[in-house]
Amino acid sequence: MQQPLFSIVTICRDAAANLARTIASVDSQTFGDYEHIIIDGASTDDTSVILEVAAKDSKRIIISEPDKGIYDAMNKGLGYASGEYLIFMNAGDTFHSEDSLQLYAECANDYDRPGIIYGQTLLVDQDGNTVGERHLCAPEHLTYRSFSQGMLVCHQAMAVLKRIAPLYNTKYRFSADYDWVIKCLQHSRLNVYTGHIMCNYLSEGMTTANRRASLMERFRIMTYYYGFLPTALRHLGFARRFMRYKSKTSKKK
Repeated sequence: MQQPLFSIVTICRDAAANLARTIASVDSQTFGDYEHIIIDGASTDDTSVILEVAAKDSKRIIISEPDKGIYDAMNKGLGYASGEYLIFMNAGDTFHSEDSLQLYAECANDYDRPGIIYGQTLLVDQDGNTVGERHLCAPEHLTYRSFSQGMLVCHQAMAVLKRIAPLYNTKYRFSADYDWVIKCLQHSRLNVYTGHIMCNYLSEGMTTANRRASLMERFRIMTYYYGFLPTALRHLGFARRFMRYKSKTSKKK
């Protein structure tokens, strides 16, 4: 079997309310050189019914078995992925448009297989309705140092060259994706900005529900890569930045 350009990895557990929307988004893509890997953590709801239908597509690989958490499941997805690029699109997340994968492909070809291709993110609720933009905006120029300012690019809004992608560090329960992207940036020779919104991100996921624990983990990761004092000083700025964002969004309402 020929190697696909993209491996789209979806992690889920008891996701009957959201999974079908993600699958439909993948199926609607105008660019077809991909495989879709779904790692299900032995769901006990109607997720199995959705997976039974989804399995009829020859591009789809479905694994349903117990796991040790979301990042253990992501590592399983990495193990099954055979594509040149990885895209993580979890249950409830979707591509922003039908040509999102085409945009990734054009950048991959035009820039001779850059390490990371990325774009902006739109937040949506459980019903897929737009909530708004992230308070962090993806920069036009992205480097390893960029993430000292926080997770500027959403995990789901990037395609990462598989050969530079490590396993997720499962000692982190909520922020291993932040650690993972930093490691990918350390090994990427070129990062390309698409100039477009690439994904619609379900804003009510595990990290959002455990925000305090996630932020504490992220602080430890930042300290490891960028130093304690610079990280502590930046967090004063982060607090001001977040308050300005909250003030701005409340005025819109």
